[in-house]
Amino acid sequence: MAIYDLIVIGGGAAGLTSAISAREAGIENILVIEREDNLGGVLNQCIHNGFGDENTTGPEYADKLKNKAMNMKISYKVNTTVIDVDNKMNVTAVNESDGILEVSAKAIIFAVGCREKTNSGIYFHKSHCCGIFSALTAQKFINIEGYMPGNNVVILGSEDIALILARRMTIEGAKVKAVIEKGTKCIGSKKNETECLADFNIPFFTKHVITKIKSNGRIEGVYVASLNGDNKIIKETEKLIECDTLILALGFVPENELMIKANVSVSRVSGSPYVDENLKTNVDGIFACGNVIHQHDYVKSVYDEAYKAGKNAARFILQA
Repeated sequence: MAIYDLIVIGGGAAGLTSAISAREAGIENILVIEREDNLGGVLNQCIHNGFGDENTTGPEYADKLKNKAMNMKISYKVNTTVIDVDNKMNVTAVNESDGILEVSAKAIIFAVGCREKTNSGIYFHKSHCCGIFSALTAQKFINIEGYMPGNNVVILGSEDIALILARRMTIEGAKVKAVIEKGTKCIGSKKNETECLADFNIPFFTKHVITKIKSNGRIEGVYVASLNGDNKIIKETEKLIECDTLILALGFVPENELMIKANVSVSRVSGSPYVDENLKTNVDGIFACGNVIHQHDYVKSVYDEAYKAGKNAARFILQA
């Protein structure tokens, strides 16, 4: 079993930043584990600007972090999925080249981020028809894979990712028929609501839900209805919006399963790990940072938090 000073699980903005911070604090034997085929996490598919400054795109920001980590000779493994972590800092992962990989460390930083909700706020019965995507999946198809999920689109939810995706698909030639939000106002930022929806004349409906799907193998449309003051569906307002694509942008939940295996305490409400002012969990030697703790609106706040986590993990290792 290979032994490291520090293992960072997750190679996105938080993971790379925490590894860089720990390296700067004197920790040399570091391993970053990333399940995707490239370091950088979701930054790689966020081709809009505003990452760090107004002119930097997500992939450019990711490249800056990756290049810095490479120059520091920080070890990493991509296409590697962690399947188990215990509270004794033992990590089990799998990949094609190593098969089952067993490693351990003096400290671990969880920078695993969050994943999309797929059922919150959905009123219609589950459908197995083609043409329904999560927002991040649709964004990856367009910005990385290079093809469009569909031509006539309805988006359910008004998170920032939904607004940015609505604009992106419109620029690429799709017709976004509607962005639908069950709440009374847009969840995303006012800036994105203006620049992504209003500036592109994309219809935005609050206090609305999708009640059912029309399909024939692939989605052909969605039935939409408004809600009353008690959030009950007003049946007489139901109408059909024809579309070939439905995108679900219903928020995020932390990727906490591995932390739970390591006996890390998580909130029963949010699912996020409890951390102290040093980003340390209840388990000695296990730290957490980034979107696994809470959803950050700006990469700058991810950087600041992850840098602090790396520094404090380094201090823990050096004092051990």
